[in-house]
Amino acid sequence: MRLDYPPLMTDPEILARIADALERLAPPPAPHADPAAHPAYVWRDGGLAEARAFAPLPLDLLTGIDAQKEALVENARRLATGAAAHDVLLWGARGAGKSALVKSAVGHLRGTGHDIALIEVATDQVEALPHLFNLISDSPRAFILFLDDLGFDEGAIGQGPRLLRSMLEGGAEARPANARLHVTANRRHIVPRDLKEQDSAINVRDVVDDKLALADRFGLSLGFHVCDQETYVAMVRGYAERLDLSFEPLDAIAWATQRGSRSGRVAWQYVVELAGRAGKTV
Repeated sequence: MRLDYPPLMTDPEILARIADALERLAPPPAPHADPAAHPAYVWRDGGLAEARAFAPLPLDLLTGIDAQKEALVENARRLATGAAAHDVLLWGARGAGKSALVKSAVGHLRGTGHDIALIEVATDQVEALPHLFNLISDSPRAFILFLDDLGFDEGAIGQGPRLLRSMLEGGAEARPANARLHVTANRRHIVPRDLKEQDSAINVRDVVDDKLALADRFGLSLGFHVCDQETYVAMVRGYAERLDLSFEPLDAIAWATQRGSRSGRVAWQYVVELAGRAGKTV
């Protein structure tokens, strides 16, 4: 039996329409922003994009974290000058200034003539880091690769954490010499731990060591803690004076009490409230 198949479509217009449809389904990646041109970037959809309106707080406005400031800025300065520098883990209380400090350190060093830039990488983009490493490895400037609020749940123990560990130290895809990872996390050890570890059928020490191994890869680990009332009021005062706003300490304390915490973030939110009451922008 003979089967007659229709001829293949060769009409240029039809082929062009098919190609357009496929491109809409899978558009080509956007061109990368020049790695040498901007102070800050965002790694998005496999591409390097300029960060809009990068305006970190002045370093001297970050109050109550002087030791952490000194250590982070010095480490970043070494990186910017080509000296040996650590990957950094910033861990601890929410709103304590971890993310703000990373950005402010970059802004401070740029203001003192150092060629260093920030690249923010979403925490679900860890697997894309080798591609980013290749893109920036030949650049003459230094980069802080910023992963904010990183955390892995129990189901990710065999994937993300081990991949990140290999990039930090000893793996085939280790980060280039001109880049260091700066990671913020609420947990000191990033990966959660619980008492069920004691019920594991395998060696308990092996389970614990596997979870702690990621945090151990960071050469510099900086802890951030809930501030006391005096430090909180000092934070508010610093912001308020810079913006020419007046405030009552008891009102600032009441604001923090209503939110159930004292932190740099809460202090800034209160100052935004003050500015709104005064009809000013921040």
